[in-house]
Order: sequence, then C-alpha cells, then structure tokens
Amino acid sequence: MKTNHVRTQRFVVCLNNEGYEASLEVGKLYRLVPDEKAAMHGYMRVIDESGEDYAYTTDRFLLLDLSPRNEESLLAVL
Repeated sequence: MKTNHVRTQRFVVCLNNEGYEASLEVGKLYRLVPDEKAAMHGYMRVIDESGEDYAYTTDRFLLLDLSPRNEESLLAVL
C-alpha cells in the first residue's frame, strides 16, 4: 500500500545573489520556509547565511523537486 508523503521541508538552490552577497551564495542549497503571503507577492522565504529566514524574490532561486528519501537525506546533513 502506497502512502502519501506530506512535504514538511522544501529546498531551493540560489541562482543569483546580486545585492545580497553576504546573505546568499550562488549554487548553495537553502531550506525554504512556507510563506503563502510572500509567495503571492513573488517572494520566497529562505533560511539564509545569517541562520534567519528572510524573503527574497523568487527569480533568485530554483525550487527543487526531491523525492521524500532525498529530502530526508538532506535534512540529516543540513
């Protein structure tokens, strides 16, 4: 019997850190924090280099579509 996996964590890769060089690293993986209000305005909330979550424009990131197993593996190392 197949069970549905409820995503509790999502990840993005930074593609553009212009203007935020101290907060974001191009090519680095970041944890996405769900924020419907930010998304409605074209932003993603991520935990950046400060260790805090901030909203950045969505065009700075690539949203990853990972299997539940890969999500769990990433959580174990991040």
